[in-house]
Amino acid sequence: QVQLVESGGGLAQAGGSLRLSCAASGRTFSSYVMGWFRQAPGKEREFVAAINWSGSSASYADSVKGRFTISRNNAENTVYLQMNSLKPEDTAVYYCAARTYDSSSFGSWGRGTQVTVFS
Repeated sequence: QVQLVESGGGLAQAGGSLRLSCAASGRTFSSYVMGWFRQAPGKEREFVAAINWSGSSASYADSVKGRFTISRNNAENTVYLQMNSLKPEDTAVYYCAARTYDSSSFGSWGRGTQVTVFS
Protein backbone atom coordinates (compact mmCIF):
# COMPACT_ATOMS: atom_id res chain seq x y z
CA GLN A 1 0.00 0.00 0.00
CA VAL A 2 1.31 3.38 -1.03
CA GLN A 3 0.09 6.58 0.58
CA LEU A 4 -1.19 9.20 -1.87
CA VAL A 5 -1.95 12.88 -1.36
CA GLU A 6 -3.51 15.05 -4.07
CA SER A 7 -3.12 18.79 -4.39
CA GLY A 8 -3.62 21.56 -6.92
CA GLY A 9 -7.39 21.55 -7.12
CA GLY A 10 -9.42 24.70 -6.94
CA LEU A 11 -11.65 27.04 -8.89
CA ALA A 12 -11.08 27.66 -12.58
CA GLN A 13 -12.89 29.50 -15.33
CA ALA A 14 -14.12 27.55 -18.34
CA GLY A 15 -11.33 27.39 -20.90
CA GLY A 16 -8.69 27.74 -18.22
CA SER A 17 -6.16 25.29 -16.82
CA LEU A 18 -5.25 23.55 -13.60
CA ARG A 19 -2.44 21.17 -12.73
CA LEU A 20 -3.08 18.48 -10.17
CA SER A 21 -0.27 16.77 -8.29
CA CYS A 22 -0.21 13.49 -6.42
CA ALA A 23 2.59 12.86 -3.97
CA ALA A 24 3.31 9.26 -3.02
CA SER A 25 5.02 7.91 0.06
CA GLY A 26 8.65 6.92 -0.12
CA ARG A 27 8.16 3.44 -1.52
CA THR A 28 8.97 1.86 -4.86
CA PHE A 29 6.88 4.39 -6.75
CA SER A 30 8.17 3.28 -10.13
CA SER A 31 6.65 -0.16 -9.56
CA TYR A 32 3.12 1.25 -9.70
CA VAL A 33 0.75 2.04 -12.50
CA MET A 34 -0.69 5.43 -11.60
CA GLY A 35 -4.09 6.78 -12.44
CA TRP A 36 -6.52 9.63 -11.99
CA PHE A 37 -10.23 9.20 -11.40
CA ARG A 38 -12.97 11.68 -10.69
CA GLN A 39 -16.40 11.76 -9.15
CA ALA A 40 -18.84 14.50 -10.08
CA PRO A 41 -21.78 15.48 -7.87
CA GLY A 42 -24.48 12.83 -8.05
CA LYS A 43 -22.41 10.55 -10.27
CA GLU A 44 -20.26 7.47 -9.87
CA ARG A 45 -16.50 7.55 -9.91
CA GLU A 46 -15.07 7.45 -13.43
CA PHE A 47 -11.70 6.80 -14.99
CA VAL A 48 -9.79 9.82 -16.26
CA ALA A 49 -6.25 8.76 -17.12
CA ALA A 50 -3.51 6.25 -16.34
CA ILE A 51 0.21 5.98 -16.94
CA ASN A 52 2.63 3.06 -16.85
CA TRP A 53 5.74 2.75 -14.70
CA SER A 54 8.09 4.53 -17.10
CA GLY A 55 5.68 7.15 -18.38
CA SER A 56 6.04 5.82 -21.91
CA SER A 57 2.40 4.81 -22.20
CA ALA A 58 -0.75 6.59 -21.13
CA SER A 59 -4.47 6.16 -21.59
CA TYR A 60 -7.32 8.62 -21.31
CA ALA A 61 -11.06 8.69 -21.08
CA ASP A 62 -12.62 9.92 -24.31
CA SER A 63 -14.10 12.87 -22.46
CA VAL A 64 -10.67 14.31 -21.66
CA LYS A 65 -8.56 13.29 -24.67
CA GLY A 66 -6.77 16.23 -26.19
CA ARG A 67 -7.32 18.34 -23.09
CA PHE A 68 -5.72 16.48 -20.18
CA THR A 69 -2.21 15.09 -19.91
CA ILE A 70 -0.97 12.66 -17.29
CA SER A 71 2.72 12.48 -16.46
CA ARG A 72 4.96 11.20 -13.70
CA ASN A 73 8.31 11.92 -12.12
CA ASN A 74 9.52 8.77 -10.42
CA ALA A 75 12.51 10.52 -8.89
CA GLU A 76 10.09 12.82 -7.06
CA ASN A 77 7.45 10.14 -6.39
CA THR A 78 4.87 12.36 -8.04
CA VAL A 79 2.22 12.01 -10.73
CA TYR A 80 0.57 14.98 -12.41
CA LEU A 81 -2.58 15.74 -14.32
CA GLN A 82 -2.39 18.82 -16.53
CA MET A 83 -5.93 19.95 -17.26
CA ASN A 84 -6.41 22.39 -20.13
CA SER A 85 -9.48 23.78 -21.85
CA LEU A 86 -11.51 23.07 -18.76
CA LYS A 87 -15.25 22.68 -19.02
CA PRO A 88 -17.94 22.93 -16.35
CA GLU A 89 -18.47 19.18 -16.90
CA ASP A 90 -14.98 18.62 -15.48
CA THR A 91 -16.18 19.72 -12.06
CA ALA A 92 -15.55 16.82 -9.69
CA VAL A 93 -13.43 15.51 -6.88
CA TYR A 94 -10.28 14.13 -8.48
CA TYR A 95 -8.58 11.11 -6.97
CA CYS A 96 -5.09 9.79 -7.47
CA ALA A 97 -4.76 6.02 -7.50
CA ALA A 98 -2.06 3.37 -7.73
CA ARG A 99 -1.80 -0.32 -8.45
CA THR A 100 1.01 -2.82 -8.83
CA TYR A 101 1.37 -4.83 -11.99
CA ASP A 102 0.29 -7.87 -9.94
CA SER A 103 -3.14 -6.32 -9.34
CA SER A 104 -6.10 -6.10 -11.69
CA SER A 105 -7.51 -2.99 -10.04
CA PHE A 106 -6.27 0.14 -8.32
CA GLY A 107 -5.92 -0.57 -4.62
CA SER A 108 -4.42 2.61 -3.22
CA TRP A 109 -6.30 5.91 -3.25
CA GLY A 110 -5.79 9.47 -2.16
CA ARG A 111 -8.47 11.43 -0.36
CA GLY A 112 -9.19 13.60 -3.39
CA THR A 113 -8.96 17.24 -4.41
CA GLN A 114 -11.89 19.36 -5.52
CA VAL A 115 -11.93 20.90 -9.00
CA THR A 116 -14.68 23.37 -9.80
CA VAL A 117 -15.06 24.92 -13.25
CA PHE A 118 -17.43 27.82 -13.82
CA SER A 119 -18.62 29.43 -17.02
